[in-house]
Formats: sequence, C-alpha cells, structure tokens
Amino acid sequence: LVLCFVVLLSVPLLLIDSGFLGTHRAPITVMLPGFFVSLAVLYVLLLAAKISEQCSSMPALINAMSFGEGTEALRQQVVDYISSSAAGFYVFGTRLTSTMILKFMYIWCIAIAGLLTRLGPAK
Repeated sequence: LVLCFVVLLSVPLLLIDSGFLGTHRAPITVMLPGFFVSLAVLYVLLLAAKISEQCSSMPALINAMSFGEGTEALRQQVVDYISSSAAGFYVFGTRLTSTMILKFMYIWCIAIAGLLTRLGPAK
C-alpha cells in the first residue's frame, strides 16, 4: 500500500518532467493533466499531514479536560497511551508532517526550475 502511495505521488510529477526532458518538448496543454493530478496528490498529502499534526495535539486537549474527582490518574494514563501510540500517517516508517511535504514541494520546484534554466527555450 505504501509503495502504491509513492507511485501515485511520483508518476504525475515524472510525466510533467518528461515533457520538459523529451527530445521534442511537449506543449503545455499536454502537460496540464499531469500538473493538475500532481496538485491533487500534493493536496491530499497536505491533508494527511494536517491529520497527523492534529493527532499529536490530542493529548494536550484530553489533559485539559476535567472528568470529575478522582479521574486524574486515569486521565494521565489515557494521555500517556495516546502520546506513546504516535497516531498519524506514515510512509515507509516516517511520519508525514506539513513541513516534510512543503520541503518536498520546494525541492521539486527547484529541480524543475533547474531543468528549465539548463534546457533553455525550445528551438
């Protein structure tokens, strides 16, 4: 399942790059579907990262709640359990965060900009 997720992320981006790197460069209209699919996949990744970050703030929320007299020890056990479970979305054992997704987008944009400046205008 994780491998399918990585392939789903990589294929549209590689299709966009292949339009830039081909022997005959494809017009922008050919690359637009790949671009929109890439944006949709990156949006889904950002939503998954948002859920991961909300899961990390859940122990603080539960710890701030009051459940009545004599429940402090039980509440602390629940908070410890939630903290140690580290719920969220993982890809190859690495937790997705919005920082990670934004760094990925930044590096990919740098790579595409580098390819465009190296290739120059189409002749």
